Amino acid sequence: MNALQERVLALKKEKNAIILGHNYQRKEVQEVSDFLGDSYGLSVQASKTDAKVIVFCGVDFMAESAKILNPEKTVLHPNPKAKCPMAAMVDVRSLRELKDEHPGAPVVSYVNTTADVKAESDICCTSANAVKIVQSLPDKKVIFIPDTNLGLYVQRFVKDKEIILWPGYCPTHVDIKLEVLMKLKKEHPNAEVLVHPECTPDVIDFADFAFSTEGIIKHIVSSPKREFIIGTESNMLHRLRKEAPDKILYDVPGATCPNMREITLEDVRDSLVKMQHRIELPADIIRRARIPLERMIAAGRQN
Repeated sequence: MNALQERVLALKKEKNAIILGHNYQRKEVQEVSDFLGDSYGLSVQASKTDAKVIVFCGVDFMAESAKILNPEKTVLHPNPKAKCPMAAMVDVRSLRELKDEHPGAPVVSYVNTTADVKAESDICCTSANAVKIVQSLPDKKVIFIPDTNLGLYVQRFVKDKEIILWPGYCPTHVDIKLEVLMKLKKEHPNAEVLVHPECTPDVIDFADFAFSTEGIIKHIVSSPKREFIIGTESNMLHRLRKEAPDKILYDVPGATCPNMREITLEDVRDSLVKMQHRIELPADIIRRARIPLERMIAAGRQN
């Protein structure tokens, strides 16, 4: 452990803070995180922490979710430049117009949305539980925002509902191309291909499995297979190699999220030293957005 990491850990103890790190964070940020996970897992951790300060190492909507679930706590987002482009693809006015076009249809909001959009939603989901969430709704028509590809993935398993899709996407996962995976598979014929549900339908069709990031980890750890091609953000491989050191892993060239990588270890240190980049949200938004998030977490406990 280097001096900067030791400094961050000392500050964390001094400030009674917890560091939550997404699986796509830089490896040095992962190393100082108390918990690593996907959006769902980190939302759960944020909802039950006793720490007074939450340092959220992820993109903006994740830090907002932590504040919504812990309005009395200080939530720090180490670098405000770490924004999710997909979350920015849906806005309240346009969503309200879509709701008016489909009166009564519940809005299932992917966690990858801003706080004000969550406040307009009925229930949130992540890639790990999107299928179960949509299946659980009694309605025959559902508005699903903002990721078209995740919505199309859900539609594969939910045949009895009409899913109204929003034209949003994750640039990182859309850039994982079928021809690149085919080339990797040709080079490593014994490797199992695992991709994220935010990938395009042709990529999902080619893959052996589509899982959330946590699902990918669980599958690799428990699988008798030895080789895997990982079709998601390549920083995932740092955690995977620690949790499955006996497996051989191949990343997809260019599968990087520049937004996740905005946060550096220096940013984490500075956020704790200066208690800067606090997440502040209007009380009404917190109150309304908390409902769909808590419904998502409650649905997870039932599964």
